[in-house]
Amino acid sequence: MSIENDLALISDFDKNYCLQVFAPLPVAFVKGKGSYLYDTQGAKYLDMIGGIAVNALGHGNPKLVSAISKQAKDLIHCSNYYYIPQRSELAYRLCRASFADKAFFCNSGAEANEAAIKLARGYFHYKEQDRYEIITAEKSFHGRTYGSMTATGQEKFSKPFAPIVPGFKYVPYNDIDAIKMAVTSKTAAIMLELIQGESGVNPADVEYIKAVKDICTEKGILLIFDEVQTGIGRTGKMFCYQNYGVTPDIITLAKGLGGGVPIGAMLCTDEVATGFKPGDHGSTFGGNPLACAAGIAVMEYFGEANLLDNVKLVSAFLFEKLNKLKNKYSCIKSVRGLGLLIGIEFDESVIASGLREELFRNGFLVSAIGRSVIRIAPPLILTKSQANQFVKALDSLLSTRMGGKSNPILNAFKNIGRKEAPAIKTPAAAPEETKPALPAPEEDGLD
Repeated sequence: MSIENDLALISDFDKNYCLQVFAPLPVAFVKGKGSYLYDTQGAKYLDMIGGIAVNALGHGNPKLVSAISKQAKDLIHCSNYYYIPQRSELAYRLCRASFADKAFFCNSGAEANEAAIKLARGYFHYKEQDRYEIITAEKSFHGRTYGSMTATGQEKFSKPFAPIVPGFKYVPYNDIDAIKMAVTSKTAAIMLELIQGESGVNPADVEYIKAVKDICTEKGILLIFDEVQTGIGRTGKMFCYQNYGVTPDIITLAKGLGGGVPIGAMLCTDEVATGFKPGDHGSTFGGNPLACAAGIAVMEYFGEANLLDNVKLVSAFLFEKLNKLKNKYSCIKSVRGLGLLIGIEFDESVIASGLREELFRNGFLVSAIGRSVIRIAPPLILTKSQANQFVKALDSLLSTRMGGKSNPILNAFKNIGRKEAPAIKTPAAAPEETKPALPAPEEDGLD
């Protein structure tokens, strides 16, 4: 039985047999190529969210596909009872590209953050120091497992599942005085995202991060950067911390590292690595040959395709064009982020979920955060021409709904903003005008 091209049946099976923890849009994708995805009806969408910063090389990248295919033929899984060549090579590549001396591999960003939390506490345990508290930021997001969920500074994620893990403190983001007041003799680590992604794409101030580093150095506190979303080229550097001129003790990675294949990693210094002894931590699937082969292919492709240069080029273009829209439309409050992780914040006249659906209906995929922020995190191969397609579509929608800066229409997207996905129509019944129609790249000017 194959249900791949039957959207109504896919939806029915999902609702009846999958735990309903998501609220999907009425679409199922069956193919991807480059920065585009294709649905069950063959409609084409420009992927401006990239699997939430996961598909770094886009869809169907030949190098990544070849590496995965070859590895799948040879060996998909091997126990960590033995040496795994691909794991060893990927660890080497990541350590050589960063401050780190050691790497631990797992399956997700949440698992990488769990490892970081355990390692920080283990480090002081083996030094016979009673230091276990972890300071994190309000509005942060570190994952949905118990440790990473507790580290997350948003009560809405943990309240239904109390009691949570003890030993965490939360402070306002970008507030160095709050950090100073929170530090005690029990503090083991300060754990921060350099850009808070899940609360609206909020970057840390450079001076704030430098001051946090100074406190950690002075007090002997470990500094952990959660780079699950910002690592692996997303911000124009291989690792986001390189934009800040500050070296952490631990970083966590996932998302873009496997180009779509699930993998997480925690990197640390030799000194901090003493916090784990044999048997203290592990993973059945972490560091498996298939996932690590994907990670190696991703790392190699960065050098071969000068991908970091492309991120900087397209990012500069997007920020320029989006800031022009900000000047044009009073509903846009700010455009912020770094590299190809960008948040567009709107005032009360625009509901982000509604605008997301309008963009979806026009063939563009983005995510909505809270009531007011649209997030884009496209494949790092995105071209200026494709970026311009998105800007033009956003301009057109805002022009239609808002009427320009001089005549804003309040609550413009209120009626189309929904908490739940709209009802799915069968492919046969779907009206022709709902199919996305993207302008061909060669017809799209960059001015």
